[in-house]
Amino acid sequence: MNPRADKSTIKAGNQDGSKMNNKRHHSPLDQLLIGADQVLRTLSKSANTAHRSSPATEHRDTLLSKEEKRHIAGLMRINHAGEVCAQALYQGQALTARLPEVRESMNQAAQEEVDHLVWCEERIEQLGSHTSVLNPLWYAASFSVGAIAGALGDKWSLGFVAATENQVCEHLQSHLDQLPEQDQKSRAILEKMKEDEEHHEHMALDAGGVRFPKPVRHMMTVLSRVMTKSSYRV
Repeated sequence: MNPRADKSTIKAGNQDGSKMNNKRHHSPLDQLLIGADQVLRTLSKSANTAHRSSPATEHRDTLLSKEEKRHIAGLMRINHAGEVCAQALYQGQALTARLPEVRESMNQAAQEEVDHLVWCEERIEQLGSHTSVLNPLWYAASFSVGAIAGALGDKWSLGFVAATENQVCEHLQSHLDQLPEQDQKSRAILEKMKEDEEHHEHMALDAGGVRFPKPVRHMMTVLSRVMTKSSYRV
């Protein structure tokens, strides 16, 4: 036997165990600080780093009219605001989710949504525009809804995720239909986002989420329209 190898193995195991314990046993103050950091990162410009490069980098810039740029920027501003809502929703649900594996799924999904947040922000800047000034309001509202959904029980929390992601996919498809054919940069971003959101929807249902009845989904649609119309302009 190699004593040095055994010691290295033990040390690595202890480090891994320490990381797991630190992850599992955050104090209330730690959780508060982590949550505050997440809020600031979500709402601050250029505060996040995507784990995946933007799909837009694979395409060249094309000539767009002033009106086309304005419209595309408005669509991307809606999608950016939607990603702010998604971050808040997942963070709120992770705070109140009862099962550890559900909390972990929420945190993982939130991390994947960070890529979307960064991609949309980058594209908005390329179009010479800005993100929505109403994002703090959308964040607060979504965090509250997410926390309430998590408190109701994991199956309802996961069901809410599935219903929300389904609506997001519908919005993304609508925006894809509105994009000028030559804007392949924005199209690549939205297509990849739609693929990810569909995965999140199926993941939530497979994890035990319930399918919401049509009246509830209709109410969610009405509320989402308030966000989309406002974010398109400001």
